Amino acid sequence: MTTDQTVLDLFRQTGALLHGHFVLRSGLHSREFFQCALLLQDAAIAAQVCGLLAEQLGKFEATTVISPAVGGIIVGQEIARHLGKRHIFAEKDGTGGLVMRRFPITPGERFLVAEDVVTRGGRVQETIQIVRDHGGIVVAAGSIVDRSGGTLPDFGCPFVSLIQMNVETFEADNLPPDLAALPAIKPGSK
Repeated sequence: MTTDQTVLDLFRQTGALLHGHFVLRSGLHSREFFQCALLLQDAAIAAQVCGLLAEQLGKFEATTVISPAVGGIIVGQEIARHLGKRHIFAEKDGTGGLVMRRFPITPGERFLVAEDVVTRGGRVQETIQIVRDHGGIVVAAGSIVDRSGGTLPDFGCPFVSLIQMNVETFEADNLPPDLAALPAIKPGSK
């Protein structure tokens, strides 16, 4: 069984792959939602899945793992544990953005960015920019799920993921009738 099939099966087994009408953090609408919190609530599964991602990210020479809050924190912590690295996170600033509050970044420090799910890559880009603004260097980024269908921006560093999917997404003003007929829920972090 391939890594992506193994991880996808774990999403299904834990009830973490949801079906319905969802509004993503990006503002796009989707029929599927990866609720990583349900997957990662089991410490053994979190260690297994993040260990697989750590294997891919471990190829890049870094001293620190950084994650965007909230979804990426467990992923980043587990990857750092597997690789024996320091882990820090960027926090929400109260206006929808991210900010570095608690942790110092040393100029020239080498980072891996860890996230749970990416659709457009906005939180990964924001985290990379925070590191660069503080003089750090991002050597690679990764996520458990890449649901972009190959449309992620160029992060200026390698990007890896365990699952790559082309999940249909829709703009709010262009919903198919079946999706428009369902109530929309916003299950992600606010």
